[in-house]
Amino acid sequence: MFIQLKELATKGSIRLEGQEDLTDNLPKTGSLLGYGPLQVRLEARDVEGAAEVDGELEIDVEQSCSRCLAPVAQHVTVPFHETFVKGEEKAIDEESDEDEEDDDVLYVTGDRIELKPYLAEAVMLSLPFIPLCKEDCKGLCPVCGTDRNERECGCKQEKVDPRLAGLADFFKNE
Repeated sequence: MFIQLKELATKGSIRLEGQEDLTDNLPKTGSLLGYGPLQVRLEARDVEGAAEVDGELEIDVEQSCSRCLAPVAQHVTVPFHETFVKGEEKAIDEESDEDEEDDDVLYVTGDRIELKPYLAEAVMLSLPFIPLCKEDCKGLCPVCGTDRNERECGCKQEKVDPRLAGLADFFKNE
């Protein structure tokens, strides 16, 4: 998905809708097990020579539960907002009173902006950091690895404060 800056400048705004395949842009390993096509609904506007892109992205993803490793299917809606400016990034003067909004501007070279890397970044940043299959997931037993959502394993899990662990040896002789 591309934005032609010259076309945007002449039209004033462009709607971008459709599906994007992010297979080459999303990681193939890690907690992201699978994903569907990305649904894109964006509008690009020419604002004083900058391309302001706003809209919404939707994607179905499958991640591993962070407690029991079961697959978790989710539908993720991602708000998208980026501002692109043609040219090179300016050197920051300590004395200049630049707004902090300039930090949110992405500088591009050429007359064409490829949106795929920015779309993939927005999707990755919006994924749950700790996905759960259910809110009360019990996870895996740290001793034997049994899924405690399916059955209790009966392993002894004695929690000892590491600061007091030395005292356990003191009382063994008595």
